[in-house]
Amino acid sequence: MSVSMTRAWLVAGLVLLAGCDEEKGRNERAQIHAEDMPTVKRVVRQDLDRGLEGVRLAAERVRRGFLVEDRDRLAGEMRGVLTRLRQPPRAITQLMMTPLSFIAAVDADGTVICRDAEEDRMAGFDLAEHVPVVRRALEGESGYALSAIPGIVEDAPPSVTVVFAAPAWHDGEVVGAVVAGLPLWRLGQQLTRQLQLDNASEVARGELLWVLLLDDDEQHYHAGFPPDLRQLVPDAERRQQGLSSSPGGFTGELNQFGRWYGYGVLPVPSIGEDVSVVIFRSDPM
Repeated sequence: MSVSMTRAWLVAGLVLLAGCDEEKGRNERAQIHAEDMPTVKRVVRQDLDRGLEGVRLAAERVRRGFLVEDRDRLAGEMRGVLTRLRQPPRAITQLMMTPLSFIAAVDADGTVICRDAEEDRMAGFDLAEHVPVVRRALEGESGYALSAIPGIVEDAPPSVTVVFAAPAWHDGEVVGAVVAGLPLWRLGQQLTRQLQLDNASEVARGELLWVLLLDDDEQHYHAGFPPDLRQLVPDAERRQQGLSSSPGGFTGELNQFGRWYGYGVLPVPSIGEDVSVVIFRSDPM
């Protein structure tokens, strides 16, 4: 090979390397903006719609159960019914497709009759006292809201959960309510899995893709989000700056251990005014 040709190849190689360096996570930012953020919005909307419709259908299905006067019998029978609401062949599709942590029957006085688990620590807990959306359901109004459910186990922290609640009616009166919970950490887990599935070929080549949710108290909600990446999550000041110029969400890039990442911050006011989804996507290996 001539000296001139060798020089040409070297120059071409340097240009290619410079181009890669100039990208610095910009391709990942573009993917987050064009693909990941719309997916997150769609999944969140589906979960909220399905969760609310699911408890409404469940309340209609179990409403006569609330009329059983024997409390022990009521709890046993209702627990079996609640469990089957997410099991084929008689499952309610909306409940089966939403990553709920529990479904519970709440008496007209606001206390939990039972939930869909044999080890039932919620039984007897006054849920309406602590969760306003449950109290409103017992007044006849279906809905959902982000709530901090107090820990049932001693010293356990509150569970920050989207609570769905629907009244059960009989002869024009509310006889109880069906309640379901979607913890924010489970939603973060679902969003991560969905994006990883949608990008399976990239993930197989070593691309990292993770999602968590956070609030203005800097609490992170996730399942398995890498600790080193958690340290890179934009703080409240950076989020405020980004959202002030782009209220619908913004993206950025950063480098850790020689690897570039794109990240995106997406507000989700449908869950809570102060809640955002943070998406991280790395460059390929």
